[in-house]
Amino acid sequence: MSTPSRIGNEYLTVDVSSLGAEMQALTTKDGRSWLWNGDAAFWTGRSPILFPMVGRAPEDTVTIDGKAYSMGQHGFARRSEFVLAGSSPTMCRYELAASDATRAVYPFEFLLAVEHAVEGRSLTVSAEVTNRDEKPMPFGLGFHSAFAWPLPGASAGTVHTVTLDNGAEPALARLEGGLVRPGTLPSPFAAGRLVLDHSMFNEDAMIFPQGAGNGLRYAAEGGPAMHFSFENLPNLALWQKPGAPFLCIEPWHGTAAELGGSNDLANRPYSQTLAPGAKARFAFTLEILD
Repeated sequence: MSTPSRIGNEYLTVDVSSLGAEMQALTTKDGRSWLWNGDAAFWTGRSPILFPMVGRAPEDTVTIDGKAYSMGQHGFARRSEFVLAGSSPTMCRYELAASDATRAVYPFEFLLAVEHAVEGRSLTVSAEVTNRDEKPMPFGLGFHSAFAWPLPGASAGTVHTVTLDNGAEPALARLEGGLVRPGTLPSPFAAGRLVLDHSMFNEDAMIFPQGAGNGLRYAAEGGPAMHFSFENLPNLALWQKPGAPFLCIEPWHGTAAELGGSNDLANRPYSQTLAPGAKARFAFTLEILD
């Protein structure tokens, strides 16, 4: 049975569903909605958690210890029912443990805990992965949050930008059939600044496997803005359905498999392997600047 949560303070209200531990709404006290609304005409997702892999596998099949398993794009967590494990007025924690259903496609004992917590004008979303098994456990994890474009309070024609905190110009990778093409392309950033255009997404997501740093600002020129900081999330993707009124800001630890590459889950780009009993934490914090 679904167990939704609403958390908040004097600045922010956040709704979270037990299905996928997915944020459903992010609203400021003035009633403005900052998160995509999940309109099925474009994309029903809003802020899914990607686990135990990010992106697609060749022929939707991963290999673990030499055995093949069927696994759809972005893994199974986003379509799994989590259990509410703790809550307060400003925090909720949902957990997903291994089950017969997950073991059939991912043969490990694990615990995935997802927490949303508000403080002031900021929201932190964290995911903690625990290997409860007696063997090493490979996985990838990512966040796939979609935010309004234009930002609330900005007009449709307002220039929107993404500006990297580190001022870098990271190389661009592209997908083909959901898999990462070998090699990279010149960066669309100039001195850390990217002027967004819907045509950028005609070829699917823009992926920056390395060099995007640990934070960025998403802003409407002269208007509302959001700042993001990332923890243990070295990869970045930006995505929208072409023409849709949202922008996905996606920090990842792991990417889709490479075109022509291995099906082995442990060999995917930027995948992580946890030793028995070990834990890993991943998080992003967003702050509403206006």
